[in-house]
Amino acid sequence: MVYLYCRRIGQQFVWCPEWYRHAEALSRLDSIWRAWEHLRLDPATGMSVWWRDHADPHMMALLDPDGPFAACRGSHSDYPIPPLPVEAPPAGLFFDQRQTNLHGV
Repeated sequence: MVYLYCRRIGQQFVWCPEWYRHAEALSRLDSIWRAWEHLRLDPATGMSVWWRDHADPHMMALLDPDGPFAACRGSHSDYPIPPLPVEAPPAGLFFDQRQTNLHGV
């Protein structure tokens, strides 16, 4: 990706040279890589699909000024971006997937 994805970093795009210290970046870049491993084998449209459906959307999310690197302007910042606020959902709202069937057996 380092040689394929070149952008001017500034107001429009933000990047952290220590991207590996950001959980979201790790997850997104791993997803991009896994999709590439699968789609590169398609000789017809594989790479086009990879760029359109995987690389570009994930990279735009990573490079967004309000994305995971928002505090990293030019270098890594340990300033924590807080996670989204959540409240615990009411008990019983979601099916417990650890059970083998709907009856819990």
